[in-house]
Amino acid sequence: MGRGKPMRKRFWRLRSNPLRRRDDIVEGWVVAAVWTVAVVGGTTVGLVAAHATEATLDQQRAQRHPVNAVLVADVPKPTVGKWSSGDKTLAKVRWTTPDGSSRTDRTLVDTGLKSGTHLVVWQDGRGTLVTEPPSATEAAVEGAVMGGFAGMSLVGGVYAVGALARWRLDQRRMAGWDREWDLIGPKWGHRTG
Repeated sequence: MGRGKPMRKRFWRLRSNPLRRRDDIVEGWVVAAVWTVAVVGGTTVGLVAAHATEATLDQQRAQRHPVNAVLVADVPKPTVGKWSSGDKTLAKVRWTTPDGSSRTDRTLVDTGLKSGTHLVVWQDGRGTLVTEPPSATEAAVEGAVMGGFAGMSLVGGVYAVGALARWRLDQRRMAGWDREWDLIGPKWGHRTG
């Protein structure tokens, strides 16, 4: 068995063959297009999504700033129950915004803290409380995950379209065989059934 034989089998739809139908040629091109779009498009979409995610998270890191806040009231330790994690709860804190005004709002803090405890909270440029932005490493991981999901979504969609096209070609081939059998079958003599 030579090395060229498996390659010939793989691309049989594109070779000259007396039994080859137009649908076989179309199916060969559909398979080639699906693979090309899946590999090139999936990679491209994945990289673009990863870079966009990282850029958004980098922008959050640039726009959000830590600020010192003071706990307004005691935060009791909850009784640990079936539905309680017991480590964080919403509590009221007070901080100063970039324009110098004092604000009060609720944020997640550790339980068991006393009123007057100093905390670090994060705010945006308008002085609104926001969550802490992800670190550069966390942003890179999140970008990779989002890029992977985006790329795989495109590949899944392309594969589904290709499978639908091939299914439709199979239906056309079956209908053609039925028509041909209706023409040739009676010439063979007695039919059973």
